[in-house]
Amino acid sequence: MIEVLKNIPARTEKPREKGLTMVMDKGLSLREAEDFLSTNSSLTDILKLGFGTSLLTNNVKEKIKLYQSENLLVYAGGTLFEAFIVRDQFDDYCKTLDKLGISMIEVSDGSMDLNHDLKCEYIHKLSKNYKVVSEVGSKNENVEVKKNDWIKWMKSELQAGSWKVIAEGREGGNVGVFNQDGVIKLDLIFDIIQEIPIQDIIWESPKKNQQVWFINKFGANVNLGNISPKEVIPLEALRLGLRGDTFENYL
Repeated sequence: MIEVLKNIPARTEKPREKGLTMVMDKGLSLREAEDFLSTNSSLTDILKLGFGTSLLTNNVKEKIKLYQSENLLVYAGGTLFEAFIVRDQFDDYCKTLDKLGISMIEVSDGSMDLNHDLKCEYIHKLSKNYKVVSEVGSKNENVEVKKNDWIKWMKSELQAGSWKVIAEGREGGNVGVFNQDGVIKLDLIFDIIQEIPIQDIIWESPKKNQQVWFINKFGANVNLGNISPKEVIPLEALRLGLRGDTFENYL
């Protein structure tokens, strides 16, 4: 249907390296997952089982298989990785993911103190057997990561084997690259993209105003994450200039 409109921006095709939409599943039932896929599978690239919900959700193995059958990349939130690492249970973590049938992993340190060299060692080791994404930034709103550390850590994590680095924003969009009110840290983001290729970054941006800003600045094929299952089609409309906030981008 969309082909009838002129001047619609070209979207990358799945499987994509840029223009990614990462959706956060915070405990959808199997039936809800089926309903989600019926309308959103073609627009979704990555499905994150938020924080530690993969240990608590009924029929989670069946749900993972369902997502994977629609060619979605599925991984468990980085908080689960941290929960195992802080308890010195790295091997148990890998066994748990293997039992779940997950072949993608998030390595993060947003909730715990983890030496960055050790974090990169985990990334390097895991990247031999899994597709790895890693997250930079703290979940603690009182922790301010220095600009130079954002850049240095992103670079070293990509070099260690991360497919993409995730810029922390949480599901509330109020930490990391945003302040406590959800306002975007413009200088930080522009400094980061001077050093890190933007296609290598997934920006957690759960709020509409944040999504609008990234699309207006970086175009339809910017990587965005922590999108609510109900916001995938509205986000795609933003990407394509089919909502008022981005309406004039491609005229």
